[in-house]
Amino acid sequence: MDEVTYAQGSCDGASLPSWRLSLLGAWQLCVQDNVADIGTNAQRLLALIALHGACDRSYVSGILWPDCSDQHAQANLRATLSRLHRRHVDHIIHLDNRVLSLREQVRVDVWDLIATASAVLDGRRRPPDRCTLRELCVNDLLVGWYEDWVQRERERLRQLRLHALETLSDQLLATGNAMAAVEAALEAAALEPLRESAHRAVIRAYLVEGNRGEALRQLGKLQRLLLEELDIRPSTMVTDLFN
Repeated sequence: MDEVTYAQGSCDGASLPSWRLSLLGAWQLCVQDNVADIGTNAQRLLALIALHGACDRSYVSGILWPDCSDQHAQANLRATLSRLHRRHVDHIIHLDNRVLSLREQVRVDVWDLIATASAVLDGRRRPPDRCTLRELCVNDLLVGWYEDWVQRERERLRQLRLHALETLSDQLLATGNAMAAVEAALEAAALEPLRESAHRAVIRAYLVEGNRGEALRQLGKLQRLLLEELDIRPSTMVTDLFN
């Protein structure tokens, strides 16, 4: 893949083009519709500082190379930064003393997801709509990456999405959009099949629509899942909806 090149701007990055870093699903870095090929360690570095924010160099090297000595890990970080320089991508990283961060010219899809989910949970976005729903229906973080720090961030984002989808379903019901409320709740239930509150949101939306048969079918699905996986039955939080 061709290296990405551009005219270098001032040291504050003011004249840099906009970059787009995708971490949901597959990792990808693009500038002006060109995909940057920067190597695995550089991908890990950009993902880490995108997810954690500004980080001290020693923290970054320790997280990315936990099985190496401090000296070896720091050497790996220097080599990674050098590779970014050779690929003309180093200017998207801001170095302040020993702290690494992404420059403001970089747009990260995870940041957009967090902003949307937070707006839903805080009740700042009105009225709720399908556009919001689409923004929450995204892939998991860095699919195929299994490092501990990635899995922690993946679970954190998954929980954020689950809560936002359930809240959005309630908000959509309150505006009379039962169909979209069903979709939001089904997305949450698919994301975590054993989550009773997600199934409750689906059932509640079906009942508001007047589709009692669909609601009972969803209850039956939950009953089978809980019995097969956990040997338990649905709680009254769900079953009381039919009273």
